[in-house]
Amino acid sequence: MLETGFTLVRCVGRARFGRLVTRHGVVETPCFMPVGTVGNVKGLTWEEVAGAGARMVLANTYHLLLRPGPEILEACGGLHRFADFDLPLLTDSGGYQVMSLSPFRKITEEGVHFSSPLDGSRFLLTPEEALRIQNAIGSDVQMVLDVCPSASEGPVAQRRANELTLCWARRSLEQPRTEGTLRFAIVQGGFDAEMRRDAAQNISSLPFDGFAIGGLSVGEEERVMMEMIEAVEPCLPKEKPRYLMGVGKPSQILKAIARGVDLFDCVLPTRVARHGTLWTSRGLIRINRAEFSADIRPVDALCRCRTCRDYSRAFLRHLYRLGDPLYVRLASLHNLTYLLEILAEVRRYLSDGEEGWVDLLHRNRMIAP
Repeated sequence: MLETGFTLVRCVGRARFGRLVTRHGVVETPCFMPVGTVGNVKGLTWEEVAGAGARMVLANTYHLLLRPGPEILEACGGLHRFADFDLPLLTDSGGYQVMSLSPFRKITEEGVHFSSPLDGSRFLLTPEEALRIQNAIGSDVQMVLDVCPSASEGPVAQRRANELTLCWARRSLEQPRTEGTLRFAIVQGGFDAEMRRDAAQNISSLPFDGFAIGGLSVGEEERVMMEMIEAVEPCLPKEKPRYLMGVGKPSQILKAIARGVDLFDCVLPTRVARHGTLWTSRGLIRINRAEFSADIRPVDALCRCRTCRDYSRAFLRHLYRLGDPLYVRLASLHNLTYLLEILAEVRRYLSDGEEGWVDLLHRNRMIAP
């Protein structure tokens, strides 16, 4: 097995081309990870996800804790064998999902006490337990537990969140892991640049394999998101990967790449597809509109996906209006392929050291839902 870890191959300005070696393969960055929350990307097979161009995927520790449970996953040999796929896998810690359950959880220095929204069962998610669950899942990259306060909480709560996140990160360093597994810690700090910088300096002083920027893409203006990335980026080690959590708009991904970010994840491509929005090189298509009822053109003539190769806009609109599950599959496949091809194009530019990749930011294909 190759030694796991990250190699920064080339910088073009602040944009970076790198290679992340995992137990399940080499991932070239910048990379977008489709989200397989409970062990699958909704509506798609793993073969379709890989065929769309995915090189790494994300699964959710919190949801896999509730169903099917770490004991079942461990008995099956981990999520890769349970779900029958071999792409590199990153798992989040479950912290964000737990924090969103504000009426059902309590945060202490020990961890997060919460009730399952499924059956009311009580759980205590500690930094140690989060990693034990991720060991059972068999992830290639594990995220350590953090405190992600809501955007509305004030500076006192934000500072406390940073203190607990740092404390939990230190505890996480002591926990066992399978040989070759990588661990990333998370930078919080709300929308205050000074607090973000302080959090980044403290977290990045610890010997983790990579660092994530959390607590963004939660409803703030894009300008604020970019300001927080600008504040954090100089504080993060150049030789380690940077991961912006929860961002999936093509335009925002490209702007973050220009600011030195390597990894991204989001449910957005498949979520907007399910609700009738398709991304194309000429802008957005709202497939429910009557203008597409007899439009026999593909969604995007420039796209290589099976949806664009074999099906028309008119047929997709027909399926959407029927509520046919086939629409979900075909639309999700298109949006994922569209976004993953943008990332592949960026990598081609950066691997050759070409600054021309910046032109992608100004093309009309860089749309936002």
